[in-house]
Amino acid sequence: MRTMMITAVLLTLGVASPAYANLNVFACEPEWGALATEIGGDKVSVFTATQGGQDPHQVQARPGLIARARNADISVCTGAELEIAWLPAIVQQTANPKIRPGAPGAFEASSYVTLLEVPARLDRAEGDIHALGNPHVQTDPNNILRIAKPLADRFSQLDPANASTYAARLADFSTRWQAALAKWQAQAAPLKGVSIAVSHLSWRYMEDWLGLKRIVALEPKPGVPPSAGYLAQVVDTLQKTPAKFVIRAAYEDQRPSLFIADKMQMKAVTMPFTIGGTPEAKDLFSLYDDTINRLLAAAKG
Repeated sequence: MRTMMITAVLLTLGVASPAYANLNVFACEPEWGALATEIGGDKVSVFTATQGGQDPHQVQARPGLIARARNADISVCTGAELEIAWLPAIVQQTANPKIRPGAPGAFEASSYVTLLEVPARLDRAEGDIHALGNPHVQTDPNNILRIAKPLADRFSQLDPANASTYAARLADFSTRWQAALAKWQAQAAPLKGVSIAVSHLSWRYMEDWLGLKRIVALEPKPGVPPSAGYLAQVVDTLQKTPAKFVIRAAYEDQRPSLFIADKMQMKAVTMPFTIGGTPEAKDLFSLYDDTINRLLAAAKG
């Protein structure tokens, strides 16, 4: 009786019972977890499988991840084979039909952008190449906007009762994101044509977005750590064609870039790469704020 009286009072006062998320989202990388939250708000419960300082190529299919994926209504991942070393194992062990490849709950962000650096031929002797193209699409914020609408549409497909909420949140996000894009483009104008060296071939989309000119990568082949002999070749290349600075993702080994920076008397720049990669990259917007700020500081010398 007491419980019934309390419930009646709460209803009279207009106090509803706690709202529960309609969709459980398993996000493979922080950028997609953040985008899912922007689009879904309190209609989604988001779990992000990796962190900013973690290599998204190399993740262990731990029991905790399997348990989270087992209850997911949708997985939001990069695709293009970025997670091929771990996500298929998780999906298989969950036996969750909602997120199996081809199901409506299996969302791959890379499907909605034009992938670059698609290999003309597949040869594993060439290193850790991605057959479908370079998967690091989040390094260009224009791609975030291209992916946002398909994600909102997918949420609406899976949860039609809240379609209007997803559409409204998408519209609000798009307005704020377009304003941010204009700001970033203006701030980054001095970076156009700046020559850089890169630790790994992770930055093609950012290079195109900002007009940066890549001179050399510190890996002889994608995913292959550089030997002392190869780094000597890199030094020789940079002596002939100098770069302003060398960049690496926060999760990558810093030693090769520090070695090159010391030899060439230039800056080594740690880039956030994703949310949480640096202390300043706290969300989607500050991820690109910090990216631009770090590049500009390095370009100024």
